[in-house]
Amino acid sequence: MSLSRRHLLSLLPALAVARASAQAFDHGYAAWDVLLKKHVRWLPDQKQSRVAYAGLLADRAALKAVLANLSGVNPAAFDSFTRPQQMAFLINAYNAFTIELVLTEYPKLKSIKDVTVFGSPWKKPFFTLLGETRHLDWIEHEQLRPKYNEPRVHTAIVCASIGCPALRPEPFTSDQLEQQLEDGMRRFLGDPTRNRAGPGKLEVSSIFKWFREDFEKGHQGFQRVEDVFARHAPLLSGDPAVQEQLKARKLKPEFLDYDWSLNDAGR
Repeated sequence: MSLSRRHLLSLLPALAVARASAQAFDHGYAAWDVLLKKHVRWLPDQKQSRVAYAGLLADRAALKAVLANLSGVNPAAFDSFTRPQQMAFLINAYNAFTIELVLTEYPKLKSIKDVTVFGSPWKKPFFTLLGETRHLDWIEHEQLRPKYNEPRVHTAIVCASIGCPALRPEPFTSDQLEQQLEDGMRRFLGDPTRNRAGPGKLEVSSIFKWFREDFEKGHQGFQRVEDVFARHAPLLSGDPAVQEQLKARKLKPEFLDYDWSLNDAGR
């Protein structure tokens, strides 16, 4: 038997385990879905949501079970996921572990930025994912952003703040991912408290400043961040004249201050 064939045969048990693990994983995220539907609600405008952290604190054991399930996925199993499955997994992990981070200091904190033991809450290594201790920035800046070229992810991962896009009262799933990403983008851009345009003026979330480069890499034909606002002009203004200005890329974006207040339903 050749060395290469022997090496291949030696890998088969590990591949079988990875395949079984991948097949056993619930890509519908049923347990996470129950928690989100119970503790997250849309505001009347359907553009923002609020999170009942007090309720989640009472359901901490159920949340811990969700987190343990996410942490139990090994790198080989993750590699066997489809691209949409990987993205949904990473988005759900980011949002679930963000809630856990808030709960470690709740109810005394008023903002996720109050969790500053490590200088930044997003750099605090406090959970295990894909076999190693991780922090939230690892998911966003080392996985989602560089590997998937999907700028709409910035309206999917949520920083537990009023200024950020809404946490959906449902998990992200591979079969609904495209629809959920597009819906999240439309809700966010359609929220005049965070993105708006008027005669000669365009004011948008600082997300488009911080992650401008992600919106300028050709996704959906976007070469400049202004292309995003041109495509979604009707969401930013009901004035046809302003919409035409947006479509002609004549309005330079100004970036609004970000509201880091906790998106707490109880406050």
